[in-house]
Amino acid sequence: MMFDKLWVNIHAATMVAKGTDGFGIIKNAAIGIKDKKIAWIGAATELPDTLNNLSSDVHDGGGKWVTPALIDCHTHLIYAGDRAAEFEQRLQGISYAEIVRAGGGILSTVRATRAATEQELYNIALSRVKRLAGEGVATFEIKSGYGLDVETERKMLRVATQLRDNLGLRIQRTFLGAHALPPEYAGRADDYIDFICNDMLPALHKEKLIDAVDGFCDDIGFSRAQMEKLFRTAQALKLPVKLHAEQLSNQHGAELAAQYGALSADHIEYLDEAGVKAMAAAGTTAVLLPGAFYFLREKQLPPIELLRQYKVPIAIATDHNPGTSPTLSLLLMLNMACTLFRLTPEEALAGVTRHAALALGYQDICGTLACGKAADIALWDISNPRELCYYFGSNPIAEPILLRDSA
Repeated sequence: MMFDKLWVNIHAATMVAKGTDGFGIIKNAAIGIKDKKIAWIGAATELPDTLNNLSSDVHDGGGKWVTPALIDCHTHLIYAGDRAAEFEQRLQGISYAEIVRAGGGILSTVRATRAATEQELYNIALSRVKRLAGEGVATFEIKSGYGLDVETERKMLRVATQLRDNLGLRIQRTFLGAHALPPEYAGRADDYIDFICNDMLPALHKEKLIDAVDGFCDDIGFSRAQMEKLFRTAQALKLPVKLHAEQLSNQHGAELAAQYGALSADHIEYLDEAGVKAMAAAGTTAVLLPGAFYFLREKQLPPIELLRQYKVPIAIATDHNPGTSPTLSLLLMLNMACTLFRLTPEEALAGVTRHAALALGYQDICGTLACGKAADIALWDISNPRELCYYFGSNPIAEPILLRDSA
């Protein structure tokens, strides 16, 4: 076999867990790439003579470390405007309720996003995606949800599609029409859910703009019954589901999500043991969002020990959004996951690779360095993979290798 590329003089954190080694370390490794997939990986001394140097493109990694390219599995990257003024107001003692009554909150982002053109949204989102890609992120989930009408939700999902196609990145497009109640449906939440299920979701799915469906189940969001109607509609359309659940209160949304075989339940600060057990039984991934926890100065920690006890996979993401997590650094989230939630570096790095892939249903495509997986590889100027969680405010990326199939 002739490799398209052969990487040598590297150390690999494959993220294929081996016993007590959660990083899956291979010292003095070699990686052969063929047709944008990993064709061979192992210790360089084990590279068969028949394969050694059978490549037109040999790269010397200079003793640096490689990992799977990172995965940001929960983002709201497409929107217009910002909420920096609200951030300042809250620090001045003005409550969120007062801000909403004055026209702020999520609906201010909805107004700005509705008013923006598709090209304007593309340009804004492109800048954000490039920032994250510069930290070694090659796979993204991007949600809609700042339109709350057919035209703007379509516009956001079309932008996500253009980013995927133009940049050659892997992007899952998630429909989040059930993010908040639009002003034209004030006081009529059931009617809005009916509109989503009967009109908006089927129309956008028919246009092939949706890869997954999400909703916000909480006491300031939508009820469990309303989310179940959404999930039934998604199920009929053969679309996978996920859920913003148990962020501010326990509405037992994670149990509902698990009942429908959800890819993930996200936030989950108020998740109880019954919810954890349901997620474990269903294979639903827990997505932790330390940026929002930090920005909102929350006190209720996610049930980390219960997740460990029941072996629920834990993923980590930026939750980039203008209201509660305006971060563009997945590396910073690694550090926050360790410092705020007490994850180990092995758990945190798995959360943006192997387990983040699970949260998107991409576990057969990416998330680990293994034969047959996409050659999404990041090269880091570090001496041990735990340093990716240790440092914050720095970016040790040496070279993101964003090669993949179009799958």
